[in-house]
Amino acid sequence: MVHQTYTADVLVVGGGTGGTAAAIQAARRGAKTILVSEFPWLGGMLTSAGVSAPDGNELEAFQTGLWGAFLRELQHRQPGGLDNCWVSFFSYDPRIGAKIFADWVQELPNLLWIAGQVPLEVFRQGNCVTGVRFADLTIKAKITLDATELGDLLALAEVPLRWGWELQSEWGEPSAPADFNHLTQRYPVQAPTWVVIMQDFGEALAPEIPAAPNEDISQFTGAWDNYSAEQFLNYGRLPGGLFMINWPIHGNDYGKGLGRLIETEETRREFLQECRWHSQNFARFIQNEIGRRYGLANNIFPAFSTSFALHPYYRESRRLVGLTTVREQDILPMAGGMVASLNEDAIAIGNYPNDHHYPDIEFQLSPKSILWGGRRTGTPFTIPYRCLIPTQTDGLLVCEKNISVSHIANGATRLQPLVMGIGQGAGMAAALCVELNLSPRNLPVRVLQEALLQDKYAPAAMIPLLNLLPNDPDWLHWQLYYLDEPEAYPINGNCPFLSPSQYYYMNGDSVTVRKTCCFQGIFYRIAHQDYKFTMTAPSKYKGQTWQIVTLRSHIDEQLQTFFNEQMLTLWGRINHALNWLIVENLST
Repeated sequence: MVHQTYTADVLVVGGGTGGTAAAIQAARRGAKTILVSEFPWLGGMLTSAGVSAPDGNELEAFQTGLWGAFLRELQHRQPGGLDNCWVSFFSYDPRIGAKIFADWVQELPNLLWIAGQVPLEVFRQGNCVTGVRFADLTIKAKITLDATELGDLLALAEVPLRWGWELQSEWGEPSAPADFNHLTQRYPVQAPTWVVIMQDFGEALAPEIPAAPNEDISQFTGAWDNYSAEQFLNYGRLPGGLFMINWPIHGNDYGKGLGRLIETEETRREFLQECRWHSQNFARFIQNEIGRRYGLANNIFPAFSTSFALHPYYRESRRLVGLTTVREQDILPMAGGMVASLNEDAIAIGNYPNDHHYPDIEFQLSPKSILWGGRRTGTPFTIPYRCLIPTQTDGLLVCEKNISVSHIANGATRLQPLVMGIGQGAGMAAALCVELNLSPRNLPVRVLQEALLQDKYAPAAMIPLLNLLPNDPDWLHWQLYYLDEPEAYPINGNCPFLSPSQYYYMNGDSVTVRKTCCFQGIFYRIAHQDYKFTMTAPSKYKGQTWQIVTLRSHIDEQLQTFFNEQMLTLWGRINHALNWLIVENLST
């Protein structure tokens, strides 16, 4: 092949969750953009890594930007809907997610996607990154984004970075260790998982899953001791009789010799092969324990992979040393409140509870969760623009799990919806830098924030307000108000000036378009934010008791006012995986 040289305004290296969002946003803004991916699918964690049951940003108030647009597209395209599992409110066939991203990219004539390439060399002029060399091509760009799964571009460019734990003495993080110990040495970063998709073959016998080298399925004994086999399978149930196998303790997290991921190409390949074998043996264990009704799914992922994701679900990467660093304190709730303090240069919202994965070890962190809508969710927090910018290097931004974040806080910032928001923010920043002929560090953050809030395709929230939905006519006003007046931001996360809710109707709205059913029955208050509902109609559910949950703020507020044993009429959707009735509207 002839080695070609391309030029672009914006180069995005890596086609994962953040990189795909960044490339789409930069191109939609008008920048000539090139996206280079290693794999034939775009979307990373959401698709090619197989984690098609995303966590975080589940509240409708946080379904904004490209994340909200992705959910709405899934709701249109996924037969049977997204209410299938209990680890997430949204589970789908990863092939559908990959098709959505491919369609979005192909709609943009100023976005060139090149697959099957990894970066080999970074070009610099002084302290400015000017381009990247791949095996078959070189790309020169005004702004380059590192969206690789493991921060490979940072290493190639010799940009200051972090890998591993920081001690409590560095930033005073309450959950950080006081000294390096056996845990920090054994697991320098969180363990990845090579997701495998299994299938219910019904009455037919599934093909026997072969043993992988070094098989020791006894290591998985007790993996789901606290759950029935059905509950275990429902954890990551997907439509069409499929199951996402991404199980933490005694499951297919793999952490032996994690340092090999960043040593050499050979050691990385060695680790990845072991990681894949580990998941194959876990699938074999599941089949042995639950029965030959369950086997490896057919033709899910392209090329050689079929039932195995194209690459592991990486939970942690090399991490940038940026202009600011997100620490554990930045994601924990303010004293007496339900939200974290604002970053004035916020460009994305997250709300996932801090969660670390180390095989066979449950690592306790400072609590970062709230009771809301009939179940537990995470404390909302924001990501500052400055954590995407290197301390000295120009012409470069990051937009994956490689942002400037501590090892501890990474447990909350690594999730798919937030990384998608980070990618959208980075893509918009890159395009604006080209428009205004500025380096990323000199881009006024308010210009970036207003561009994201007013994007004509997928406006994205900067301020986490639990009761302010993006279809509210005052949404933009209050987003801008709290950017101007951060000291007025309410610590309970609720905008105090909203008019009564009037922007919903029974069978769909501009936030989520989907069919709902009508249910009648008796409401029971078990405890604070713990509600049950015994149905009297429709007849097929008569006498059954379901847990009430909601993603809508006005429903959350109403549920807190009802009396025990009150008769209600609810409109919503059933999720059989965890006996949920997801309420979208109600009346007494």
